[in-house]
Amino acid sequence: MSYTDKTLSCRDCGQSFVFTAGEQEFHEQKGFTNSPSRCPACRSARKAQGGFGGGPRSSGSTGGAREMFSATCASCGKACQVPFQPSGDKPVYCSDCFQGQRNRNSGGGGGGSRSSRW
Repeated sequence: MSYTDKTLSCRDCGQSFVFTAGEQEFHEQKGFTNSPSRCPACRSARKAQGGFGGGPRSSGSTGGAREMFSATCASCGKACQVPFQPSGDKPVYCSDCFQGQRNRNSGGGGGGSRSSRW
């Protein structure tokens, strides 16, 4: 496909910026479907503030306390708080039992790496 430079308008500052043919080719290779909506200066400023990534775990999150949910540990039976809404179809463990489960399942051969799961 042939690319030509495009002039776009920044959604933050309103300045025009050029989306070069090389950048367009890079975007396509990476599978990006949207053109950039911010000029390079606003993009850099946003990244510096941590305002990229979009998800609740990004550094741009609201900074409030994580929502916790009440549950009963499937192993020891004591009440606990977990950072997800239990659905009831899988066991939920308290911190101590979860750590015990992890240690038992690691097999001791991976040095605690996640690769031992697979």
